[in-house]
Amino acid sequence: MLAAGTSSRLGRPKQLLELEGRPLLQHAVDAAADAGLDEVIVVLGHAAERIRVAVRLPNNGRAVLNPDYALGQSTSVASGLRACRADAEAAAIMVADQPGLGSEVIAEVVGAFVKGDAPVVRATWGGTPGHPVVVSRPTWEPWLEAGGAAGLAGDTGARDLVASTPGRVDYELGGPPPPDIDTWEAFVALTRRVT
Repeated sequence: MLAAGTSSRLGRPKQLLELEGRPLLQHAVDAAADAGLDEVIVVLGHAAERIRVAVRLPNNGRAVLNPDYALGQSTSVASGLRACRADAEAAAIMVADQPGLGSEVIAEVVGAFVKGDAPVVRATWGGTPGHPVVVSRPTWEPWLEAGGAAGLAGDTGARDLVASTPGRVDYELGGPPPPDIDTWEAFVALTRRVT
């Protein structure tokens, strides 16, 4: 779960915005936990301590710190993968600002990965790439080199690596993707839909 960003467009940590009585990040963590994943790793960076104490992790969850979060989301992808258990065969990468991404969708995309033999399965919504993205362990090496020659850098490197992975499967879920909460206006729009 990538939750290390500065929320620069919002002007405050979006992970802590309250939605239905819970922090925004809590919705994403709960969905990941309810999807039946073996472990839930939350990658923190900006305002890490405030966020860590505000969010309740599941029994199989833990938070890790990405000290390089200011260099972009790719460093959080690398931090999360490095933190995975040694016996992890794959990782499902998700973002913290999509509270509408439910456990059923996460489980469906992970199930598609488990049933197939693709190295990467990426959720798509009406043809638009989104999350989760499930990445097999043999594919991780270039992902672990954030800022390196492999091209994983900034906020777009992971997207480029997914797109260039041979044998990748785009798993179509249909309809529009759950909205990202990047601005105050997006958050207000979401709360109007929820209430």
